[in-house]
Amino acid sequence: MTDFNRRTFLRNSLLVGGGLMMGMPALNLANAAEVQTLTLYSGQHEKTTQAIVDAFTKATGIQVKIRTGNSIQLANQIIEEGKRSPADVFYSEESPPVAALAERNMLAQLPQATLDQVRETYRATDGTWTGITARCRVTVFNPDLIDESELPASVMDMATEAWKDRVAFVPTSGAFQQQIVAIKHLLGRDAALDWLKGLKKYGRIYNNNMAAMRAVERGEIATALVNNYYWYIVAREQGVDNMKSRLHFSGPQDPGALITVSAAGVLKTAKNMDAAQKLVAFMTSIEGQKVYAGGVAEWPMNPAVESTFDIKPFDELQPPAVNPANLGGADEALQLRREAGLA
Repeated sequence: MTDFNRRTFLRNSLLVGGGLMMGMPALNLANAAEVQTLTLYSGQHEKTTQAIVDAFTKATGIQVKIRTGNSIQLANQIIEEGKRSPADVFYSEESPPVAALAERNMLAQLPQATLDQVRETYRATDGTWTGITARCRVTVFNPDLIDESELPASVMDMATEAWKDRVAFVPTSGAFQQQIVAIKHLLGRDAALDWLKGLKKYGRIYNNNMAAMRAVERGEIATALVNNYYWYIVAREQGVDNMKSRLHFSGPQDPGALITVSAAGVLKTAKNMDAAQKLVAFMTSIEGQKVYAGGVAEWPMNPAVESTFDIKPFDELQPPAVNPANLGGADEALQLRREAGLA
């Protein structure tokens, strides 16, 4: 990975929340005489959710009640609530929980104008949900413990005895679930199961991605399989020049280079369908995507907007030939985890 431009990074660190809205044209989508309110179920990081909601309310006057939680748990709650659910919009940290609702015919069709704002391969083929921002699976490594030249081209090779106690992973992570399904699609079910069994036998399990990331940073373990943005979170906290860990992108089209997305959809049972559709349209608009571009080290899904972080250009990523739309829900991953003893 190329070194950061320190000055660029420090400048980006100041771009948060409302500051990005300065000079942004207001969208007069709401009737000022009538205060509209909608309910958002969000499994995305709270700061990220609050930033986009604040920007949306400022632009439209529409108030948003946020219910936060784990994305999978929120999706299950919506399924259990059924037609009684107060949710108007579901915003997930990853796509499978949203896809699970689509598979149950619980999501409304998004307008074509909303879908057209997003890269085509990162939205549902039936138009019921859309990607909001993308992240890439990477290997974080500590150069004091391992040289980058020692890292394999494929993440598949890290589930072997040669990597005993050298790789951290988070089996409950939503992005990890997608990586499992991606391997199954690309290499077959047996390969996915063997990979999981190998990681269980030789790797180290961590409860969450930040714990795995910090373990590498402090030299507790040589590598970790995480999303790219966790490195940037720690770098913002302690300064780029003080970082000991580095990012490594797996070989071209390898499952270790999988791109995953945060995603959103409108419930068919939305009490305020008009406002709900406006929220998702705003999240994918240039104005909304600029909020993400300056606040998180993820790639905007609107191709007209570029990240303000010093990250690899999206078009230079070389992910495997799968995308969130054909990965579907997480049922396959959960079944494979159970069989591997990782449930």
